[in-house]
Amino acid sequence: MTTSGTVTPYGDTDAGKKQQVAKMFDNISGTYDFLNHFLSLGIDIRWRRIAIRSLQSIKPQHLLDVATGTGDFAIEAIRILAPEKVVGVDISQGMLDVAKEKIAKKGLEDLFEVQLGDSEALPFEGETFDAVTVAFGVRNFEHLEKGLADMCRVLKPGGKAVILEFSNPRRFPVKQLYHIYSRHMLPFIGKFFSKDSRAYTYLPESVAQFPDGERFTAIMRSAGFRDTECRPQTFGICTIYIGTK
Repeated sequence: MTTSGTVTPYGDTDAGKKQQVAKMFDNISGTYDFLNHFLSLGIDIRWRRIAIRSLQSIKPQHLLDVATGTGDFAIEAIRILAPEKVVGVDISQGMLDVAKEKIAKKGLEDLFEVQLGDSEALPFEGETFDAVTVAFGVRNFEHLEKGLADMCRVLKPGGKAVILEFSNPRRFPVKQLYHIYSRHMLPFIGKFFSKDSRAYTYLPESVAQFPDGERFTAIMRSAGFRDTECRPQTFGICTIYIGTK
């Protein structure tokens, strides 16, 4: 954590959050998918499917997946939505290298392309995409509202943003059990399997600081979205946010 109170992966004041996040994901890219599914008991797969299905009503043909990581969310979107084209952007080359391997293995080169890019300065013209998605990435933005505003910029009028992110359960006993799991068990397991011991300590810290629920939908509105929705999943452990341009 930096001295300003912003949660960062390494607390290195010589590098900004963006640079530290890129370094962290480069470090854990090889074990990221396994740990994601293992630590969530596979529930993350269900969350992704529910989030993607919220776009079925608009049938997006051109979709942007921000913080695409290893590409799981975008690949699932291709399966469910059958768009013409999906572009994935991420700041971690290590994660994108894993995504490229999946794309080649699944023969999706004509449908899904990935590129290195900054969520706060997306390399696309305005009003380019029918939908923009982010799965477990917005809490890693260095400037949250700026990233959301740029997502809104590249959306076509009437287009939707769907954001899937961890949140903080508030009901007993889920709140207490989640706290024990995320603060103690998750870092221990993550450290065991990952070469970056700090990454899975950063995760619960970043979730705890994230402005979830109605606080986040308010930020979405200030960034240019309307008709915002907040849909908690699995006792509030995760939340799907939806906004329309």
